[in-house]
Amino acid sequence: MPVPFLAYDHVQLAMPPGREDDARAFYVGTCGMTELPKPPELAKRGGAWFASGELQLHLGIESDFRPSAKAHPALRCGDLEALVERLRAAGCDVRDDISVPGIRRAFVNDPFGNRLELIAA
Repeated sequence: MPVPFLAYDHVQLAMPPGREDDARAFYVGTCGMTELPKPPELAKRGGAWFASGELQLHLGIESDFRPSAKAHPALRCGDLEALVERLRAAGCDVRDDISVPGIRRAFVNDPFGNRLELIAA
């Protein structure tokens, strides 16, 4: 039987309505991602799409938004140390984690409370 899935096309997280500028400030300004244009029909719904190389992260609007306590994407980082420095300089609470031997990783929350795991490449 062939492998059913080859890669993620994108990861979707939620955000509260009207906070697209906060998303841009964090994902583009602090993290260094690029904003992607949304198709016009989807743009009417709000939210924002971002990319870093082949990785895409989409933020969709939820009117009764509540961040998940555990669910999160794990993002492999080209230069984890530099990213952690930028995040901390921007006032983000970056939490180093040593619970997985041999893997350098940290956790940070976006402006909406979405948990992101950052893993050194």
